[in-house]
Amino acid sequence: MIKKLLVVAAVVGAATLVFKKVKASSDERALWHEATTAPDLR
Repeated sequence: MIKKLLVVAAVVGAATLVFKKVKASSDERALWHEATTAPDLR
């Protein structure tokens, strides 16, 4: 039973890390897109 809980905890932890990496990458890409496509209002 304890082994199953450890496996589940490990899977959830790994999924959380992957989700954070993907979200950070997506946010960075969105910020880069906004910074490079914004009109120059000078």
